Amino acid sequence: MSARILAPSILAADFTRLGDQIRQATEGGAQWIHCDIMDGHFVPNISYGAMGVDAANRATDVFMDVHLMVYNPDSYTESFVKAGADLLSVHVEAVAHLHRSIQHIKKFGIQAGVAINPATSLTLLDPILPEVDLVVLMSVNPGFGGQAFIPSSLKRIEALAETRAKHGLSYKIEVDGGVTLDNIRSCVDAGADVLVAGSSVFAAADIPARVRDLLARMSA
Repeated sequence: MSARILAPSILAADFTRLGDQIRQATEGGAQWIHCDIMDGHFVPNISYGAMGVDAANRATDVFMDVHLMVYNPDSYTESFVKAGADLLSVHVEAVAHLHRSIQHIKKFGIQAGVAINPATSLTLLDPILPEVDLVVLMSVNPGFGGQAFIPSSLKRIEALAETRAKHGLSYKIEVDGGVTLDNIRSCVDAGADVLVAGSSVFAAADIPARVRDLLARMSA
């Protein structure tokens, strides 16, 4: 697998200083920017829509990773592609026809991912794993930033990594929720490729330094 990737989540950013904070994160070495889209129905919170992704995209040239925590994601795919998404992930729990949704994303020439909640069996992903570029493993219950990492997520990362190796697949494993300096290395050791960090990055007094510290832990 390629080098590990840090994807700061702008859900934790100060939106009055969004462009500046994104630039600070990428100055520190962040390779992706993660955008959490919440509809207030699939998850009990509302975040922002395509306009937020567009604003983030205009602040940076790095890869734009968009996580749709919404029902009926197919209805919004085109708007997020136009906003600058390089990858769109949909939840296995939120769509009736997952394969169709993944193919719909790929029709626009971008990467496609599938996300899964902590209490959902990983076996539900088996039919779609050969089709996706990314699996987003939620390590908190989705809906709010700043939650504590669920320890059993490490076993789930390991299981996804074992399945990938066993079947010769190439999807990246992304861990989203509660990632900190204290647990980021454990996630990497378990098999994670992409680490989403929100509060850990944007609540830091020195954002570039915190990004560098997280990247150092990932590669130690």
